[in-house]
Amino acid sequence: MLESIRKHSKFVMILLFLLIIPSFIFVGIDQSYFSGASPTVARVAGQDITQNDWDNTHRVESDRLRAENPGIDAKLLDSPEARYATLERMVRDRVFQAAAQKMHLVTSDAALARTLQGIPAIANLRKPDGSLDAEGYRALLAAQGMTPEAYEASLRRDMSVGQVVGNVMNTALATPVVANAAMDAFLQRREIQVAQFKPQDYVAKVQVSDEALKSFYAANTAKFQQSEQARVEYVVLDLKSVRDSIELNEADLQTYYKENAARLAGGQEERRASHILVNAPKTMSAAERDAAKAKAQAIADKVKANPSSFAAVAKAESQDTGSAPQGGDLGFFGRGAMVPEFEQAAFSMNKGAISDVVESEFGFHVIQVTDVKLPAVPSFAAVREKIVNDLKDQQAQRKYAEVAELFANTVYEQSDSLQPVVDKLGLKLQMADGVTREPRPGVEGPLANPAFLQALFAADSIDHKRNTDAIDLGSNQMVSGRVVNYQPAKQLALEDVTDRVKTLYVQQQSAVLAREAGEAKLQAWKADASQAQGLLPAVVVSRDNPVGMPRQVLDAALQAKTDSLPAWEGVSLGDAGYAIVKVNRIVGQAERTADFNQQASMQYVQLFGTAEGAAYYELLKKKFDVQIKVARP
Repeated sequence: MLESIRKHSKFVMILLFLLIIPSFIFVGIDQSYFSGASPTVARVAGQDITQNDWDNTHRVESDRLRAENPGIDAKLLDSPEARYATLERMVRDRVFQAAAQKMHLVTSDAALARTLQGIPAIANLRKPDGSLDAEGYRALLAAQGMTPEAYEASLRRDMSVGQVVGNVMNTALATPVVANAAMDAFLQRREIQVAQFKPQDYVAKVQVSDEALKSFYAANTAKFQQSEQARVEYVVLDLKSVRDSIELNEADLQTYYKENAARLAGGQEERRASHILVNAPKTMSAAERDAAKAKAQAIADKVKANPSSFAAVAKAESQDTGSAPQGGDLGFFGRGAMVPEFEQAAFSMNKGAISDVVESEFGFHVIQVTDVKLPAVPSFAAVREKIVNDLKDQQAQRKYAEVAELFANTVYEQSDSLQPVVDKLGLKLQMADGVTREPRPGVEGPLANPAFLQALFAADSIDHKRNTDAIDLGSNQMVSGRVVNYQPAKQLALEDVTDRVKTLYVQQQSAVLAREAGEAKLQAWKADASQAQGLLPAVVVSRDNPVGMPRQVLDAALQAKTDSLPAWEGVSLGDAGYAIVKVNRIVGQAERTADFNQQASMQYVQLFGTAEGAAYYELLKKKFDVQIKVARP
């Protein structure tokens, strides 16, 4: 049959074409066919943000932050909160892009030019005639890995997007009366006293019975469920594991030592030089500078003809009053000690050589290098460990991409076990119990990565115990895992959680008793303030200085009506009990200057504009049907 197919291959190809292409026409081509079926983590205006999009964007953002802040803790960048913040920024950018497109907001060439002119780094590239130094502009952007075309397109897009919410925020207005009223409320200070009713003080009064526990359990079954969990094994590939697998031979170490001996020395080269200076400050006329240069050239020709006369000529001709008496000797110096032109000449010459005329801001120099001091080169044995570390670091960076591809292929092709990739790459097989679909508090590493957990709890992984695809964790790190044992979510029986039921019941009832006691005291003290006992010492609170008060207490204190004082307010603190707040008086505010009032008004307008912008963004999210499919950490 195979021979028949080979003889009629052209006919078979036509038949396959007729069978396959119509299926694509009528059914459509799933994007996952091309994208590798990366799961969707968010959707904006019908456009998906995939897990790969999220991972790549977060990796780029993390790399940028690491470059800008070398000392930053990598754990902060890879935390679930940091990753989710990246996703939210991606969603926000997509929303604004969709809005800008819908509203036909564009940035004109004139507006783009004005913005470019307002950027100091670009404004400094202007020539005396006012035109832009095109080469300098291109070099400035190239240093940041961009071309002028790409940068201007990005800036134009950002300006168009900025119009979406900027036009709303810039319309915020506030009259002095409104601003002052708002700032008065914010800055007002009140003297208060607080009485606390803590649940732990009422624990002994809680009556516990079997019927009460049964009722509490029945009313709160969701609190007594065991979430789905799994026992998993996983393998991590990172730079360290690649580095540990690298073996170096002695010949490579010796070669590296010979080629990098100067760098391994650790110190810096020093030069000793003498010079003859002919002064020529920038204030000299062109004719005077030409004459000074001619004089220096004559001196250079003279000492080159008779190098042994350099010191004598320097004493007689040099206009450097500091070094001339010593025959022009400047002693030893390292890089950075002399002006650039002098340094470049001195460090490019051999010992005993005499330079041509060298021009600097001080005038014209003739230089003779009299000695060269090289840093001591350590022995091979002394730096062998450093060489090993350097070479392993370099090779690990180069080898990681190759090993990562092998890692991904192995866990995919031999998907029923992780042992093949462990054996092939010398990795460590790690185990974890009680792994849940959402990261557990305090968990770090791969088991805190939502993408990895999502892959572990995919139907194929749970049902068939297959390896997950290689998941890129960023920072040159990949992971693959498989479910060894899976337990679906289940309701726990009362007899299995009796102690926990009792603990939660007592906590709830003691909080109820604390609240009831506080409410009774509040009514009694309102009727007769002389009965008030147990109030803490008076403190002065304000929005900008809460002195450690809980938010509920602070809100109650500053929102209480002060038509008659003292004023009393009761505050439920939930599981933390109850508090009674007594407002004794409104504390006078310091006199404000005109500048303070102006700044306060500007701050209020800014805050009001920010609030309007945030509210408008929420409206746009609804308009463009934003769906975030990943739970907030």
